[in-house]
Amino acid sequence: MTISELFGKTLITDDELEWTNVEEGVRRKVMAYNNVLMLVKVTFEKGRIGALHHHPHLQISYVASGVFEITISGEAKILRGGDVYFVPENAVHGAVCLEDGLLIDVFSPLREDFL
Repeated sequence: MTISELFGKTLITDDELEWTNVEEGVRRKVMAYNNVLMLVKVTFEKGRIGALHHHPHLQISYVASGVFEITISGEAKILRGGDVYFVPENAVHGAVCLEDGLLIDVFSPLREDFL
């Protein structure tokens, strides 16, 4: 299934979708989206960095596994599987993967740049 075929789809299995390589050691899979909401899985290998950046979207991320140092607006904290972080619009944020892990990111509105 292509990303464009996901728009508005209500029942999606993980094996229908393919990973996109973002960079070495970082992969992304857009799981579902519509105009106002998007859910994305992102895997990181230990030592990989999600560089500091900002965007106009709200973001809530669930640490499904692994250990990450998350920085939001200059404040850093170590988060592990089961933890969550919230990124307000335009807040500068980034991640350093300390142990191989998986993040579940939710954006509002959708990230058109991921399509």
